[in-house]
Amino acid sequence: MTSIAIIGAGLSGLTVANRLKNIADITLFEKSRGVSGRMATRRAEPYFFDHGAQFFKARTDAFQSFIAPMIDSGIVAVWDAHFVEFLDGAITQKRQWGKDSPHYVSVPGMNALAKHLSQELTVHCGTHVHSITKQSDKWLLHGEQDKLLGTFDWVISSLPAEQAATLLPSSLVFYQQVKSVNMKSCFSLMLGFEDDLALDFDAALVYGEDISWISVNSSKPGRKADGCCLLIHSTNHWANGHIDDDCSYVLDYLCKQTSNLIGHDVSLANHKVVHGWRYANIDKQHGETHLIDQEARIGVCGDWLIQGRVEAAFTSGYKLANTILGLLKHD
Repeated sequence: MTSIAIIGAGLSGLTVANRLKNIADITLFEKSRGVSGRMATRRAEPYFFDHGAQFFKARTDAFQSFIAPMIDSGIVAVWDAHFVEFLDGAITQKRQWGKDSPHYVSVPGMNALAKHLSQELTVHCGTHVHSITKQSDKWLLHGEQDKLLGTFDWVISSLPAEQAATLLPSSLVFYQQVKSVNMKSCFSLMLGFEDDLALDFDAALVYGEDISWISVNSSKPGRKADGCCLLIHSTNHWANGHIDDDCSYVLDYLCKQTSNLIGHDVSLANHKVVHGWRYANIDKQHGETHLIDQEARIGVCGDWLIQGRVEAAFTSGYKLANTILGLLKHD
C-alpha cells in the first residue's frame, strides 16, 4: 500500500487523510500538542476560547455534504448570534444571524471537528518535521536532532506557505509559487470574567480600529462556562507591524482598544492572555486550489491557496486528495 506523510493536522491535512485512508497508509505529523490548526480552542478553566477561526459557512455542495453527518451528530451547530458592526467607535449595523445563511461552529469547541476527523488516523502530535530528503524513490522525514520519523512514497504539506517554503525542496515545479506567498498576521486576545458583561451583541465586526473582531465565545452553542469568555482579534495590518513585539505590550494595547470600544475596563478580567498568529490570513486568491508535483510525489494544500476561511481549507485538501486518488488508482 502507498505510504503518505501529511505534515500539518489542520482541516486541510485531515481532509486529505480521510479521503485517502482507505487506499493508502497515512501518517500525520503535527508540531502542536493537538490537531486543529487555526480551528483551535484554548482552555483555562473555567474559561475557554476559540482563538483561531470563529465560525464557518458552507457554500459548496461538497462542504455541505462533508459537515452534514457532523450536524446530525451534534459536532457542528448553527450559531444564531446577535451581530453588530462598529464604525469609528459606534454601532452602525445590527442583525440576528439566522438559518437562511447559517454560521456554523464546532461543539463544544472549534477544535471538536478536527478531533472527530482524527479519531481513526495515525497522528503524531508534538512532532516537528525539520527536513525531508530523497533516498532512492522514497522520502525520508527528519525531526529534532535529525531523528528519522519515517520513510514514505508521498509527502503532503498542509502548512502555511512560508513554513512550506522552508521545508520543501526548491526543485519542485511549484516551489517559486509557494515561496512568493506572504500571509498576514493576527493577534487573539482572550479575556475571562467571573460575571457577564451584559453586552448587547454576541459577535461584532469592527472597522476603523486596530481590532477587527469581538465575540462572546461563551454565547456559542454547546459552550458551558461560568462567567463570560471574550475573544478579540486584532487587524491583520496592526499585527503585521507588531508580531514580534513584547506580549505584555500587545495585551495592554489591545485591552485599551477593546475597553474604549465596548465601554468596559477589560483590564479587570480574571484571565488575560494574548496569542500571536504569524500566518493567520490571506486575501482571496485566483489560482490553483492545490499544488502537486506528480514526478516528485509531493503535494501542497491549505486555505492560503484560496482564502483564509475554514471552507477554503477543506476545499484545498479535498481537491488535492481527489487528484492523488486518481493517480493512485492508475498506478
